[in-house]
Amino acid sequence: MELIDLTLIWIAIIGLGVFMYVLMDGFDLGVGILFPFAPDEPSRDIMMNTVAPVWDGNETWLVLGGAGLLAAFPLVYAVFLPALYIGVFLLLAGLIFRGVAFEFRFKANRSRYLWNWSFFGGSLVASFAQGAVVGAYIQGFETDGFTYVGGPLDWLTPFTVMTGLALVAGYTLLGATWLVLKTEGPLQSWAYAVARCMLGAVMLFFVIISVWTPLAEGRVMERWLGNMDWLWIFPLVTLAAAAWLWRAIENRREGVPFVATLVLFITFYVGLLISMWPLAVPPDHTFWDAASAPGSQLFLLIGVLFITPVILGYTAWTYWVFRGKVTVESSGYH
Repeated sequence: MELIDLTLIWIAIIGLGVFMYVLMDGFDLGVGILFPFAPDEPSRDIMMNTVAPVWDGNETWLVLGGAGLLAAFPLVYAVFLPALYIGVFLLLAGLIFRGVAFEFRFKANRSRYLWNWSFFGGSLVASFAQGAVVGAYIQGFETDGFTYVGGPLDWLTPFTVMTGLALVAGYTLLGATWLVLKTEGPLQSWAYAVARCMLGAVMLFFVIISVWTPLAEGRVMERWLGNMDWLWIFPLVTLAAAAWLWRAIENRREGVPFVATLVLFITFYVGLLISMWPLAVPPDHTFWDAASAPGSQLFLLIGVLFITPVILGYTAWTYWVFRGKVTVESSGYH
């Protein structure tokens, strides 16, 4: 099999892993961000029980995407790790900290409020760090060949702060629509109100980043302006998804808001791929430049193609088993 074929397959696998992580772990990070603002403590119990059966399994996709990137494109790590070390550390620290808070909160009594804030802090830091890392990828890296020669804080700029805040808003919207799907009564009404507000915030960030990115990055402007005969479809689909979501919230639909938010995230994800393709390490190196040897790719691909359907299968089964509403009367996963 030719290198180009293997590289495309690996790009698809890694893209699937990252995409599934963003969608599936995004809503439970959003629930964590909303945690301190919940109406009361019983509502927090319900919120946590909505994600308890699935939150740790969702992060499997992050491992798949990260491990696949290391296996298929090892030279990417030569730039990403030194360039994004602090951002990635904050991401992992946030995920670890919120995981600890998640487990300890169920057993705590007098110290429960501390674990509430810990769950919120870990979720907020992890979400912001993810968005900032994506922003750093968009703005590119200062390299000499495949050696990073920039500073340790080059990833933290006004643009990456904006993308970090945008992802926090997006995950909060995803968390709110998840609560609309999984809860009822006063908590669900509160989630509707939050979703309405966060949709406005997300679309504001969408407009700002859509204008800022091509103005700041000439290659992105060239890509979009050079293909406007068909790329205009994606902003139009984004606006249509936002309108669909708004109408679903106003009509107090239960399942549609979450699905519409997923569609909104898909349009953002596709827009990012179009803007950056085929760059693995912008602004100069493509995925083919960074790919490992064909023999290595093929050897590792066999295992990945076996394990990916297994992950998809048990993920689908988990969501099926724990479907339905979560209430105060339900015992919860714990």
